[in-house]
Formats: sequence, C-alpha cells, structure tokens
Amino acid sequence: MKGLELSRRYYNEYGKPMLESGFPELLPYIAVGLCGSGSECFGYDDEISHDHDFEPGFCIFLPSEETVDRRAAFQLERAYAKLPKEFLGFKRQTVSPVGGSRHGVLRTNEFFREKTGSENGELETDAWLKIPEYALCEATNGEIFYDGKGDVTRIRDCLSKMPDDVRKKRLAGSLIVMAQSGQYNYNRCIKHNETAAAQLAVFEFVKASLGAVFLLNSVYMPYYKWSFRALSSLPVLSSLHDTLEFLMTSENTESLAETKYYIIEDIASSVIAVLQDQNLTDAVCGDLEKHAYSVNDKINDPYIRNLNIFYTV
Repeated sequence: MKGLELSRRYYNEYGKPMLESGFPELLPYIAVGLCGSGSECFGYDDEISHDHDFEPGFCIFLPSEETVDRRAAFQLERAYAKLPKEFLGFKRQTVSPVGGSRHGVLRTNEFFREKTGSENGELETDAWLKIPEYALCEATNGEIFYDGKGDVTRIRDCLSKMPDDVRKKRLAGSLIVMAQSGQYNYNRCIKHNETAAAQLAVFEFVKASLGAVFLLNSVYMPYYKWSFRALSSLPVLSSLHDTLEFLMTSENTESLAETKYYIIEDIASSVIAVLQDQNLTDAVCGDLEKHAYSVNDKINDPYIRNLNIFYTV
C-alpha cells in the first residue's frame, strides 16, 4: 500500500473522529494532510521504503500561538500520540526520524519557513531565484485532506506557481550548462584522453538536462534521487529518460564516446524543439548556448534579465 493512501485511510478512520469529538473548536483553524519529506509524499514509495520513516500517520497544521496556544497544541499532540499504534499491518514510529518529526502536530508557519524561508508563501524575487526546486516540491507535494480556513492550501497554491521570468532565468542557466558541459567540454575531454573528466561533463550535462526538462514542464524537480522517476511521468520530454540514463551508466571508450556525443546532440535537438514550440527562443541553430541567451532575452523584468546567466546555477 502507498503511504499517501495509508495516511488518508488512517486519518479517516481515527484522526478525523478524534478531531471532531475532542477538538471541535479547533476545526476551523487547522489543516490535515500528508506532505513534505519522504518518498510517500510523492507517491514514490515501495516495499523498500518501508524500512525507515514509514508509518500510518498524518500532519496536523496549526496556525500561530496567537490563534491556537501552546496548551491546546500540547493537548492535541497527546491525543495524536494516543491514536492506534498499528494500522493495516503497519506500525507507527516510536522515535522521530532524523531531521525531526514528519507527522503529528506542526505549526504551519514553521513548516513553510523551514521548507522555503517564507511563512506565508510569499517570496521575494531573489528568493524565487535561489531556493532549490526540491524544497518547493516538498512544500507543495502530497495531499491536504482537510483545511478549515484554507490557509495551508492558499500557501501551497502561492508556492506552486513559479513566476515566469524566474522560470526563464533558471531555464537559461540550465541550457548554458548543457551547452558547455555536453556540446563543448565532453568532446574536448575525450580528445585529451581524460575519461574521468569526460564522465564528469556527462553528469553535469544530465543534471542540467533534467533541470531544463522539468522547467519546460513547469514542474518542480524533486530531490535528486527521485528525479529520474519523476521524469518518467512528465508529459513533455519524458522520452529522454533512457538516453540520459545511458549517458550516465556507460563507459567512455572510443566507440562509445562517439555514440554518446551524438546522443548529447540529439538531446539538445529535442530540447530546442520544445523551446521553439513554447516560443521561448528566437534562435535558429543547434547551439544551446545561443538558445540560452535567447531565452534570457525574453525575460520581462530587467533586474532578472540583467543578472548573470549563471545566477541560478
């Protein structure tokens, strides 16, 4: 069973009745759901995931102490702790996972501040440019089962919409790294017979390619270990999954290096085609560097446009 379904069923079976009978006065102010860190919040969990930090549980989001004081929060924590320790064959954790509790009673402002630096979902331009996408992904993933005033949903909605100029700036950075690492440096490393350096160039190219593909889909890229899994489900350019994996897992022998170079160019061509379809570039060539600058030129905000093209890299 997937963790998100387990959480939802555990909440409906035990959490919802506990809240409705024991804390009816808090219902207008709280939100309940499962989001944040952990593969179950993305739907990527499997049997291997059950070996740590996996349990029947959910998050109860509380507003600040001005609205719900410490005493009420403590009582709610005790009630949550008393919920059944086992559900559908899965046992609850006896200790919190490394990095803090992922379930139970959480303050809304603290949760979003930890993930994004903002308590209310409002980010300044520089924050949008610098915050890691996996952090935005963790703030907006999973599912909210109940939201009394809609505050948590509103914050998640704010964070789920990256400003278009920021998306273009990040995309330009990914494209220029793709150009330098893949279209330029990989072949030079091979010619110098520096196969380790060549593979480092491949890794940089693949990482930047993943970044570009997620941005072209307007979807946040999750933590790196889930990026390939997430790539498979994207509507645009998910077909690059196998070729990107081949680049990373194959050697750099003379014959393979030539093959890998042509694969890099094929990937570049696929990305350029989508750039053109989305009217993100005016360049007409196969050089990703020129497309990177063309994307950057389409940024409306002069402050963002004039930042170094590597600013978000």
